[in-house]
Amino acid sequence: MHALTDRLEFAPPPTPGMVRSMGLALLAHAFLLAALTLGVQWKRETLTVTAEAELWSALPQQAAPKLVEVAPELPAPPPVAVPLEQTPTKFDIALEREKQRLKAETLTQQKKRLQDKQAALDKKKLEQEKQRKEALQAQQDAKRLDAMRQENLKRMNGLAGASGVQDSTGTTLQSTGPSASYSGRIAAYFRAHRIGYLGAGNPRIVVRFSTSPDGTVIGNSLKVVSSSGVKAWDDAVLRALEIAVLPRDTDGRVPPDLELGLSPNNF
Repeated sequence: MHALTDRLEFAPPPTPGMVRSMGLALLAHAFLLAALTLGVQWKRETLTVTAEAELWSALPQQAAPKLVEVAPELPAPPPVAVPLEQTPTKFDIALEREKQRLKAETLTQQKKRLQDKQAALDKKKLEQEKQRKEALQAQQDAKRLDAMRQENLKRMNGLAGASGVQDSTGTTLQSTGPSASYSGRIAAYFRAHRIGYLGAGNPRIVVRFSTSPDGTVIGNSLKVVSSSGVKAWDDAVLRALEIAVLPRDTDGRVPPDLELGLSPNNF
């Protein structure tokens, strides 16, 4: 009460006609309230009020970032200890260079050994191939020489004009020795031309001589190889041969050289 009294004490003086103004104002408000009450009761339809408003900001503002789903964080791996790099010293550099040199030298030696081994294998292979070819050539040469030798033997034997049998191994056109049956021919000849010997016993003389193509004995070629010991028989045989014309052999010829063993029992 004292506060109100204090405030009114310092308020300006009241305006004249204040009561009348307050009465008019109360009357106007009462009339307005009655009109609003009637208006509300007269129209009860629900009205839809469409309003449009614009919001202005004094200062521009940026929108907040879009929400992004973030995967749950995995536990971080334990830190790996990284060795500290050490600056190589001159000794380390020299040692590394020596290692590289020894490695290169070892590789060079291994490569050279492989090359030498391959060269030795190639040389051995070439040598074996050479020996094989030489052996084959030697066989071919041997066959060729043998064929030439056989051909020469045939030519020397004069197969076209040779007088030997088919399987003869002689090397002359005609056989120089008598055939197996020639001794019988000689015995038959001396039986036909009896040797003048009347002695006893059976002495045997061996003589060697040459004959002419007609069968006569060449006198200066007649030689006694083995005497019979009986001069009468030896002389009788030599006389008979000096005048003899020996028979021809199976090839139609008289052997050019003969060696005969003659005894009385042969005639």
